[in-house]
Amino acid sequence: MMLQALYICLFWLSTSSLRAIQAEDSNVDVSMSLRPHWDLALANTDFAFTLFKRLVALAPGENTFFSPVSISIALAMLSLGTHSVTQTQVLQGLGFNLTETSEAKIHQAFQNLSHLLGEADTSLEMIMGNALFLDHRLKLLESFLEDIKHYYESEALTIDFQDLAKARREINKYVKNKTQGNTVDIFSKLDDPVLLILVNYIFFKGTWEHPFDPNSTREGDFHLNGTSTVKVPMMSNLGTIKYLNDTVLPCQLVQLDYMGNGTVFFILPEKGKMDMVVNAVDRDTIQRWSQSLIRGSQVDLSIPKVSISRAYDLGGVLRDLGIADLFTSQASFSGITQETQLKVSKVLHKAALHLHEKGVMPAATTGGAQRLEVPPLVIKFNRPFLVLIFDHSTWSTFFLGKIVKPTNM
Repeated sequence: MMLQALYICLFWLSTSSLRAIQAEDSNVDVSMSLRPHWDLALANTDFAFTLFKRLVALAPGENTFFSPVSISIALAMLSLGTHSVTQTQVLQGLGFNLTETSEAKIHQAFQNLSHLLGEADTSLEMIMGNALFLDHRLKLLESFLEDIKHYYESEALTIDFQDLAKARREINKYVKNKTQGNTVDIFSKLDDPVLLILVNYIFFKGTWEHPFDPNSTREGDFHLNGTSTVKVPMMSNLGTIKYLNDTVLPCQLVQLDYMGNGTVFFILPEKGKMDMVVNAVDRDTIQRWSQSLIRGSQVDLSIPKVSISRAYDLGGVLRDLGIADLFTSQASFSGITQETQLKVSKVLHKAALHLHEKGVMPAATTGGAQRLEVPPLVIKFNRPFLVLIFDHSTWSTFFLGKIVKPTNM
C-alpha cells in the first residue's frame, strides 16, 4: 500500500506603493538538551489541531486536509522578516510563549526539526522546502537572505512581476521541478500588484510495512450521510493491527506504520458523533491513544482506495487565530526590505492524498483461508473518518484530515 501526499502553500505579498520601490509541558520530564525540540513539538501539535478545528468549522460538510508542519515552518520562516507586533502575532499564533522561548531558540528548533526530518529513514520519501520570489526592482536585506538560508535552507529568486504571465509560469515550473513533477499549475493567474511571493512545498510518499493485497480490493458502499452512498474501491487486509475502541470518545481507530518513522491513525467516529470527536481531539488525545492501542489484535480492515485534494486561502483563518497584521498596512516587514511597505494579500494552501495498496513487499498470501481461534474484529471505514499522518520520532504532524467524501467529486 502506498500513500502519497502533496502540499503547496503560497504567500502573496503586495505593496501599498509601487513608487516606494522605485525610489513547554509540566507533566513530562524532558532533558535540557531535548527541551527546545519538545517545546516545538508541543507548539506545532497544538497549532495543528487549532487550525484543523477552524477549517472543519468553515466547511463541515466537505473534506478537510492540510499539512500542519509545513504551514508552521512557512509562517516561522516569514516571521524572520517581521518586526514588532507583526512578529509577535505570528509566533504567538503558532503557539509559542515568547516570555519562555526566545525568537532565536524558535528558529534553531525549526532548523533542528528540518534536519531530523531530512535525515530520517529513507523509506519515507519527503521533499520539503521554501523559496522566496521577489520583484527584480526590490532589494532585500542581506541579513534576511542569510537567515532564511541558515535556518530554513531557503533561497530567494529574482523575477519580473511586471510580466505576470511569465512570472506565473516560472514559479509553477520551479515548484514542479522541486516536487519531481508531482504538482503543476499551482495557480492560474497573479493579481496585480505583486512584489514578493513566498512558496512552501512538501512532497511526501510513504511505503507501508504491511501492504494490502490488490486482489482483495472490492467495490463497496461509502455512506456520505444518513441517506446517500457512493461506490468506492475498498482495500482489505486481515492481520495483526494496532487497534483501539475508545472508551472516552465515541470512536474506533487503527494505527498503520510506514517503513521508517511514519505513522498513520485512521479514526472512525460512531455514526452521528463526528463533531464530538473533532472538537475533543488534541495532543493529549493523541498521546492517550498511542498509549492505549492494543497490540496483537486480529483485525479485518477495510479502507477506501481514494484520492482527496483540498485547496485553501488561509488568510481569514489566520486572522481568527490572531495573526492579523500580516494582512494590513500595519504589517512590519522591515526585516525583509526597508524600501516599501509590504503586506500579505493571500495565503494559499493545497494538499492531496492518494491511498493505494502497494508496499515495500508484496502482501502476504497463504494458499488457502486462514483459520483463527478467535473471530477477527471487523472495521470498515465506509463512512466519514479522520486521518492523522505524523513522524513518530519528532511528533511532527505531516497531514491532518477529515474525509467526508472519499472521491474527488
